[in-house]
Amino acid sequence: MATRTAGDPDDAKIVFTELSPTILASPMAKLGTPVWAEVIRHWMAAQALRLRKLAQDLAGGHSPDRDTQCERIAALSAAYERAGHPSFSIDPKAKAHLGKLCRAGRVRSTQAFRAFEHDCPRWADGVLIPHGMYARVRNRGPMNLGLSHDTSPCACDRFRWYGHRIGKRGSPQATSSLWLCDCGGSHAAKTSLCKHALQLRAEQRGVEMRVAHDPSYGSKDNLLERRLLPHLTRACQGLWFDTLDTVVTLMRKAATSTGLRTTGKVIRRHYETGRKATEHLKQNLKIVFDHLLPKWNYRAIPQHATVIN
Repeated sequence: MATRTAGDPDDAKIVFTELSPTILASPMAKLGTPVWAEVIRHWMAAQALRLRKLAQDLAGGHSPDRDTQCERIAALSAAYERAGHPSFSIDPKAKAHLGKLCRAGRVRSTQAFRAFEHDCPRWADGVLIPHGMYARVRNRGPMNLGLSHDTSPCACDRFRWYGHRIGKRGSPQATSSLWLCDCGGSHAAKTSLCKHALQLRAEQRGVEMRVAHDPSYGSKDNLLERRLLPHLTRACQGLWFDTLDTVVTLMRKAATSTGLRTTGKVIRRHYETGRKATEHLKQNLKIVFDHLLPKWNYRAIPQHATVIN
């Protein structure tokens, strides 16, 4: 056995061993205490010594405004729920490859599915760009699967599709919608192209679109990370994405007994990369920034829209 103390002095000492109960049984016998591996396994369980994976919960940095923004997001979410207006948590995820490339996880089967011996991208049949959304009130989690690039116009098109498919149908009288995003990626807080595209979508729909970004280093606080992604991971583990139909079917199976329902939609539109926001575009943005932490909170307000403060 060994102990290791994490960098934070407030953390308790971690007791760990890289030896299995079977391996530990041999030196125990040489020390004059013969014991079965099963006995060691039960003792380890009683001491909470069980197999664990690394917990990815250390923030890469700290934002002094984190608590203030988290409170702001909670207040906005509560206000929109009381008003009967839709709110969504959105986040793009890591790219995935189509084809018989190996994937993490296990599945019950009479024999193992066969995958390529190496994860070589050139053996893939294509690339998928998953973009998820979670609507807490309705407990719905649609997934859009892009085949092109995750750009700012792409992200805003997903705003429009989500708003039409879930927001408009679930709340047809709503005059505003709330979008909770992280700070990076195609809908980053600093991206002028995304704000411009957002304004266009708001004008097209005639509905205010309010955006609140998770604070820096706080993307794990997003509801989607806790309420949707674990179930998607469960539904897809141990299976390769051999066809688009397979992926869509797996996404739709991520439902739960507590009412979560998921969907999968393939987005075939092509999006160009490398676009830059011009100075003229930046100067003519009609985005209205909040007084509180404007870098993370703003609204795209169409003409004659009703504003929710």
